[in-house]
Amino acid sequence: MNKNLNVGLSSCDLESIVKIIKQCSKVNEVILFGSRAKGTFSNGSDIDIALKGENILLNDVLDLSIELEGLNLPYKFDLIIFNRIKEKALIEHISRVGISL
Repeated sequence: MNKNLNVGLSSCDLESIVKIIKQCSKVNEVILFGSRAKGTFSNGSDIDIALKGENILLNDVLDLSIELEGLNLPYKFDLIIFNRIKEKALIEHISRVGISL
């Protein structure tokens, strides 16, 4: 992971987030997207993350969300399963601006 990313998160916070998500063995790739990936974030911007991998279930996302909330960071997390996205525009956005963590 590039430690010099300008996504409005400390490298320590970013590493903690990725560490929790990668505990789920089904997740092969963690992709940051949205305002934090585009560099248009503000102090209160949420953290949009797409999860790539085989057989990731909604229960996995729920478990990860609970773990991430346990970090007590002042951000809202928005986790999605990349393979379940139906909106073509969102898929294109993630492919265009997403940052693989």
